[in-house]
Amino acid sequence: MASSLDLGPAFPSRRSPVFGRGGMVASSQPLATAAGLEILSQGGNAADAAVATAAALNVTEPTSTGLGGDMFALFYEATTGQVTALNGSGRAPASLTLDLLRKNGLTELPPYHPFTITVPGACAGWCDLIERHGTLSLPAVLAPAIRLADEGFPVAPVTSHFWRRAAERQLKESLNSREMTIDGRGPNPGELFRNPGLARTLKTIAAGGKKAYYEGEIAEVIAGTVQQAGGCLTVDDLEAHASTWDEPISTSCGGLRLWECPPNGQGITALLALNILEGFDLPSDMLSTDRLHLEIEALRLAFADTRWYVADPRVVRVPIDELISKEYAAERRKLIDPKKATIDQQRGTPVAGSDTVYFCVVDKWGNACSFINSNYMGFGTGIVPHGWGFTLQNRGHNFSLEPGHPNVLAPGKRPYHTIIPAMITREADGSLFGPMGVMGGFMQPQGHLQIFLALAQGLDPQSALDMPRFCIGDGTAGGVVPIPGRGGEVALEDGIPAETIADLMRRGHPVREVTGWERALFGRGQVILRDPATGVLTAGSDPRADGCAMTLVSYG
Repeated sequence: MASSLDLGPAFPSRRSPVFGRGGMVASSQPLATAAGLEILSQGGNAADAAVATAAALNVTEPTSTGLGGDMFALFYEATTGQVTALNGSGRAPASLTLDLLRKNGLTELPPYHPFTITVPGACAGWCDLIERHGTLSLPAVLAPAIRLADEGFPVAPVTSHFWRRAAERQLKESLNSREMTIDGRGPNPGELFRNPGLARTLKTIAAGGKKAYYEGEIAEVIAGTVQQAGGCLTVDDLEAHASTWDEPISTSCGGLRLWECPPNGQGITALLALNILEGFDLPSDMLSTDRLHLEIEALRLAFADTRWYVADPRVVRVPIDELISKEYAAERRKLIDPKKATIDQQRGTPVAGSDTVYFCVVDKWGNACSFINSNYMGFGTGIVPHGWGFTLQNRGHNFSLEPGHPNVLAPGKRPYHTIIPAMITREADGSLFGPMGVMGGFMQPQGHLQIFLALAQGLDPQSALDMPRFCIGDGTAGGVVPIPGRGGEVALEDGIPAETIADLMRRGHPVREVTGWERALFGRGQVILRDPATGVLTAGSDPRADGCAMTLVSYG
């Protein structure tokens, strides 16, 4: 059965923003949004609903996320006005070294190789978020996802497309990956898919918490499966895992403060670019040549820094404060020519001497959770711990193999991480403006910048998400190089005016127009804003995904 969307989702979405007051969830899957709302209706708060949504997304969108991956979250606590950052990313196995790679004849890591498997951090992150900020029990929070996995669910169209594509890629060759298919193929749109293995996993975690994942039978099967596939992850690696609560990083612009998780995540990229742009008088036309040129050039400079400096700060020093200082931004800003592209920007010296799901929740009390969970590259490695219903991530692919690089592979080290949630507060009083995020590899900080600037200019969440985007690709200053000699290529989404595209080319930007299914590279975002005077919530959900934003009817 062919999908009616085989030529790609229609654009624009023609969606209206969603309004409400009783609590709201915005995610890339309607059933996951419904799971979060179910928890809010039971009196749960934003943290409870976020974990319920994450678990349901593991069931309904395994093409992007799951218990074999990592997570990050930002939580805004209404009573204190404080933002906390949870790093739920895992570390490299204790025996994984550059020497081991060399002994195996590897000078680079293939994307689905078992050596790319780092310890999955999602389960611990879910449990830790509930323990610190939640109000309901773990069994109650996981109940909707368990039902979905046990009873089955109709697969959404966009998810079906990428599931079927993965069935011809990593799910075709990886160990036990057939368990995530229907007789070797991905499910069609509307076709029911049951995942009893994942239901078993969720029930085990509900009964025993994170210890049941990292020390029990699940851990033994994960380690055994990875080793059978040729990797080196052990039960000791899993048992040693722990999430970390980190100090969030932020910068201010136009009366708003943008919050990100600190490295090893790449959220600092958005802050660097925003600081650089603050010194320009940006045109109000968000799709004009002058504006897009400045945004692209600011991100080139930001990526030139972060692709070098972003690493595990518990292993190497990352000059976070210096990188996001206004003084450093002023120096970097001087490198931008307002009329000419510079595609080979180099990293600065800020100190002397020296595929994914995003969703957000706001509850009736004004607490907010910005949450991201990912396998990386769709199903990750595609390797499945036999009988447990989830695939293992390939986050280790983001390590550098260059000796001396801050992000070089090392035992027990976290890699450069692409997944980043964001939160916005008002600079005047610290009140919640809203959670927001855009999933999608190295597109994420670029999406954060573009959506933040649109919201700051007054666009409603849905309009900000509908707006066409640009992407400079692989997170380097030069962007993707799909064709020899085409370094610095900028992908421009269908909907950007032809005149703007021509002008960008005249300024030296190699551009590529993107339509149809390929628009997945521009990411998929969610936004919920809150009016502090009335408590009214306004939300949007990305038209590039299957999802929706929904609100509770009752707010009493």
